[in-house]
Amino acid sequence: MTPGLRARCTVLFADLRGSTGLYERLGNAAAALLVTKTVQSLASAGVGTQGRVVKTLGDGLMALFPSSQAGVDAALRMQAVISRGLDSGGTGPSMTNRSSGLRLHVALEHGEVVELGDDIYGDAVNVAARLLDHSGDQEILVTHHVLEHLDETSRRMFRSLDAIVLRGREQPVNVYACAGTPRRDGPETCFESWEDSSEPDGIRLWNHTGELVLGLRTLPALLGRGAQAQFLVDDASTSRSHAQLEWRGQSLLITDLSSNGTHVRFSDGELVTLRRSSCVLHGRGQIGLGRLPEPGGSATVDFELIRFAQTRPVP
Repeated sequence: MTPGLRARCTVLFADLRGSTGLYERLGNAAAALLVTKTVQSLASAGVGTQGRVVKTLGDGLMALFPSSQAGVDAALRMQAVISRGLDSGGTGPSMTNRSSGLRLHVALEHGEVVELGDDIYGDAVNVAARLLDHSGDQEILVTHHVLEHLDETSRRMFRSLDAIVLRGREQPVNVYACAGTPRRDGPETCFESWEDSSEPDGIRLWNHTGELVLGLRTLPALLGRGAQAQFLVDDASTSRSHAQLEWRGQSLLITDLSSNGTHVRFSDGELVTLRRSSCVLHGRGQIGLGRLPEPGGSATVDFELIRFAQTRPVP
């Protein structure tokens, strides 16, 4: 890209989370070496033959690609680096990424950018950077502008999180999430939010204190520790009105309303972290209100989307 020239490109931001605890456990020198080695490995995996790293950002990096497909392929390679752990050979620490607690967050946007000096500017840069705040562990977030330029196989790896309002922007952005698992073959379109094309009748919620079944017609409903909540969660980390469930556009959404955030772990292990944002619920899983979900946790709510004709006792 010629300096000063405007061009349509795909911008990728990647960020490592969990380094603070790493410094505490390993000490400054060893932790800094591991983080640096990890970022270098991410950069090497991400650049490939088409992209380039614009700059590193402490625990992360910013990269530029000529196409959305090249950007998403790079993000998937970065995920693979973290999933398999660093090579323990050479001069780096022997601790793998998985055991170190480092977690990768990635966000991409496609649009017009301009290169000035050694940096890249433009609305696509701003959107990708702010979208990164909404990503979960080992999650890739993209906008509609990225998704529409992917091949069919890649598009089927993403599910809709609906429209999210990003910090500093008035208009919401349509966002899609990928945890690296292709969606199953079937009649659904690549922009469809559900993994199962059959529409549920409602949602079952339960924790160590009780159970509640909500039909779609009874939504919206609040989860929290206040008297106004339909499902009460008594934990200091949970806000009075912590999260809201609603049926919108043929999707059952959970929206974080809190200060501490909401975490959704699906039955396949995918974890989505919400901070004043939304995601689509599907299948079964756990919701953590202010804390990561854990079995029997006081801030954890189990959920299951149900059809009333097929309801079964809570296990």
